[in-house]
Amino acid sequence: MKRPVQYFTDEYLEHCRQMTLGQKLEFLDSFRTLVTNAEFERKKTKSRLISIKIPEDLLASFRQKSEMAGTAYQTQIKKLMKKWIEEE
Repeated sequence: MKRPVQYFTDEYLEHCRQMTLGQKLEFLDSFRTLVTNAEFERKKTKSRLISIKIPEDLLASFRQKSEMAGTAYQTQIKKLMKKWIEEE
């Protein structure tokens, strides 16, 4: 899996230089936990490709609203499905 390249500002690097050893270790442990949890969440369920018929005007409106919200429309569909399931 390709990982993005991260660039750091001089201010951020200076901030890191001023951190104590304990703060650095706490940051690394928190980061490890975050990455491990994200990878676990991504791997724990398989996705299945489905086919569904949706009226073109409804899909166009949904895609436009999702784009305005800064979310991919398929991701938004999955969020709505999950929310609906969890409400029951």
